[in-house]
Amino acid sequence: MRQAGTPPLITIFGGTGFIGRYVCEALLKAGARLRVAGRDPRKAWFLQPLGSVGQVSAVGADLAKPPTIEHALDGADAVINLVGVFKGNLEALHVQGPGKLAAAAKKAGAKAFVHVSAIGVDAESESTYSETKARGEQAVKAAFPKTTIIRSSTVFGPEDDFTNRFAAMGGWPLLPVIAPKTRFQPVYVRDLARAIAMAALDPKAHGGKTYELAGPEAMTMLDLNARIMALSGQQPELVEVPDFVASVIAAFGFLPGAPLSRDQWLMLQKDNVPSGKHPGFKEFGIAPTPLGAVAPEWLGRYKKGGRFAPSAA
Repeated sequence: MRQAGTPPLITIFGGTGFIGRYVCEALLKAGARLRVAGRDPRKAWFLQPLGSVGQVSAVGADLAKPPTIEHALDGADAVINLVGVFKGNLEALHVQGPGKLAAAAKKAGAKAFVHVSAIGVDAESESTYSETKARGEQAVKAAFPKTTIIRSSTVFGPEDDFTNRFAAMGGWPLLPVIAPKTRFQPVYVRDLARAIAMAALDPKAHGGKTYELAGPEAMTMLDLNARIMALSGQQPELVEVPDFVASVIAAFGFLPGAPLSRDQWLMLQKDNVPSGKHPGFKEFGIAPTPLGAVAPEWLGRYKKGGRFAPSAA
């Protein structure tokens, strides 16, 4: 049992990923002790400078090996699960693993369990990602009823594979846009990370709740591409790809180097915006950040001449 005055210990699975590094930063700034769990603890070394001496530790753990989970959760006040993939054994990583982790957290006496999911997940979806993510939510809530579910929109930030991917193609004379009418409401990674950290540190306020966290602007895929091109100082001609062409491309998504998988195409058939049925950032006292307010920090490098190039008049 943690002694009075001792900072809380948070165990985080997926802490070395894109979102994870910002969650770790937010927790460390709040004064928490952090235990980063993963198959290869060495991948967490880069987090050490973010905290003071002894504030960050790394431990080997595998969701498929219960004894390693128990070790990672020993003495933890809260547990965060950020694990999410688009390829591989989604049943194991999105459903079975989180369920075992939540059960182990309950057994270990953790006061909070935060599970990061995605906006729009549906247990009846044809998309394997969406369907397994939805059943993963059910599994963790069954094992740990006071779980906080964080459903996130598409996330943008300096290291993302979202705005950077589109900006990298901005040098082409023609830029094809798949699912041009699908709507998105992308969320800034630092805003999302702050909310996740707050949920872990304050289970009395956030335990047992489901949140949908998205940015302040909803836009179509076509509008989003146009915005990214403008922010990165590029002017390709945007070409809307007909749905029947995109579906054919997706049918060959199993091939190496394919630009679009069938599962991704299925997810693009549905808008990625909040349903309005669950609370959002307001409950955390966070005003979500617009894309244009921060994206020039990293998209500037795609400009001709780099980020130090003069802005257009």
